Amino acid sequence: MPTTLTQSCDGAGSALTHRPFPARGFWPRQTIPRRWLFALLAGTLLLGGCALREPEMLPAPVEGYNHTSAAINRFTVNGAGGPNLGPHTGGGSQVCCGALPRHWRPGLRAIVEWEKDPDPYGYAKWPEPMFSDAWNQRAKEHQSRYTRHSATVEISPYRTPGDLIVHFLPCDQVKVASAEVTPGYPGYPYNYPLNMEEPSVCPQP
Repeated sequence: MPTTLTQSCDGAGSALTHRPFPARGFWPRQTIPRRWLFALLAGTLLLGGCALREPEMLPAPVEGYNHTSAAINRFTVNGAGGPNLGPHTGGGSQVCCGALPRHWRPGLRAIVEWEKDPDPYGYAKWPEPMFSDAWNQRAKEHQSRYTRHSATVEISPYRTPGDLIVHFLPCDQVKVASAEVTPGYPGYPYNYPLNMEEPSVCPQP
């Protein structure tokens, strides 16, 4: 084992003594308590499991289809906003983003809120010059006839979540779907015509 030289003085003279010191790699080993090792191993496994876990909720662009003669000025589904929709129109425009669970489950619902203009072409019939005081007054009266609605509906079953699609039907009915199939193709759950027949009087809920 290597040694180091030290000098000591005792008044009568000096002498060199040899004092051993540990060689490289042979310092005294520190013992780690076993309970610490178990805690470290458990923490490592837990962190590894969290890193591998798939997210439960996935982003879903919001899309709408309006099957009525009214205009949908604005709407939200579970708080996520969608595009405004003219009469008998839909698709081609998306707003990001809503959210959907990775896996569908029974009872999965969406809350849809929307504002409706029952006479979207009324502006074209007004005789007043556009943006005049009389025209603006008529516009305020027109806007006072907008109606606001809310409905809680089930989301149709899906295997893989896709876009979050809302269908506005006559009599203030709505359907919500998310599917890997594009609307209009076989397998999509709500292939209604855009120009649906509307009853003169809607049934009472």
